[in-house]
Amino acid sequence: MDHGGPRPLSRFDWVADSARLLRQTGEAFERTQPFAGLRIGTGIHLEPKTAALLMTLKRGGATVVSTGNLNSTQQETVDYLRANGIEAIGGPTADPEVHDRDLRELLATRPDLLLDNGGDLFVRYFEAPWDGLRGGTEETTSGRDRLLPLRDKIRLPLLVINDSPIKQFGENTHAVGAGTVESFIRITNRITNGRRVTVFGYGSVGRGVAEYFRSFRSIVSVVEPQPVLRLRALLDGFDVPDREIALASADVVVTVTGAPDVVTAADLGGLRDGVVLVSAGHLPWELDVPGLLGDPSVAGSDETADGITTLRLRDGRSVHVLTRGHMVNLAGPRPLGNSIESMDLGFTLQARCLEAIALGTIDAGACVVPVPAAIDALVAAAYVALARS
Repeated sequence: MDHGGPRPLSRFDWVADSARLLRQTGEAFERTQPFAGLRIGTGIHLEPKTAALLMTLKRGGATVVSTGNLNSTQQETVDYLRANGIEAIGGPTADPEVHDRDLRELLATRPDLLLDNGGDLFVRYFEAPWDGLRGGTEETTSGRDRLLPLRDKIRLPLLVINDSPIKQFGENTHAVGAGTVESFIRITNRITNGRRVTVFGYGSVGRGVAEYFRSFRSIVSVVEPQPVLRLRALLDGFDVPDREIALASADVVVTVTGAPDVVTAADLGGLRDGVVLVSAGHLPWELDVPGLLGDPSVAGSDETADGITTLRLRDGRSVHVLTRGHMVNLAGPRPLGNSIESMDLGFTLQARCLEAIALGTIDAGACVVPVPAAIDALVAAAYVALARS
């Protein structure tokens, strides 16, 4: 009997099947409907794993309105969301003005809850606030740093997912570390063995990036201005040279600080010929790409391959910049982002935090603060139970 060929599975099917914790959470939300009658506005990288999160919120009764981040939105995800009853505003863009317009269009729908990534939504909310916003979540360290000075102005529950220990080790260290190495190999098609890699920043992300490059047989040094973190890098077995020495010796430079202008045109004179500059930070400002391209020492530039920009210096050296300074594992050819399992953990934290705010169990004093320990424990226990089943 002819049963026909195998049913083709999309990336969305694969992610939905692999994100077991989100699927379990969605089943619970279908029963409890914590977001019934509420609108959730989200500004986050739009790719298949975030689609799984947004579909989970929808299963909980939410009307979901979404837009993406700079240079990480995938059109197939926008199309998928629209086909499944989620309003997706805008599409792929690397233009800050277009991105700003999309964010403002989302805020014009006056959501009850905001899921922010980098502080983009909450910062703009104060330009035209409305009654009824209950609070929300912020995904990143960059966003937390933008929103902390606004805490007295916000006065709403606002939970920082990145400050959860689960997010710190589950996603930041392991997933971003592995994803950054994978992206370097995928985009450059070069080996990591024996390459001298300098990592700027030794927070939870920098630790993972340094460790995974070392696991791939690179010679890794760390630049970290905070004395305690620099000591930690040293005791973890990494060289911790001064900044100029680290840059001068590097074949690959990776920035993961969250701060702007980590590498600028002022550094061009001290870089090795053929160095590859990479940013794994959320905002595209750690590498000052416009400043690098516009420096008088640069004779010209070429887009030498998908995701690689080569600066040709007047002295004959070349400098390669991956994905124009945007987050490397969510830009360039066939970007996959972090692993499904790590995002399953982080996005379940997102869903459970939004649930708690929607139900009124988080008070306004919890403003730009870490995820409550009870939610961390709930998510961790559920993940371990599924992993052992």
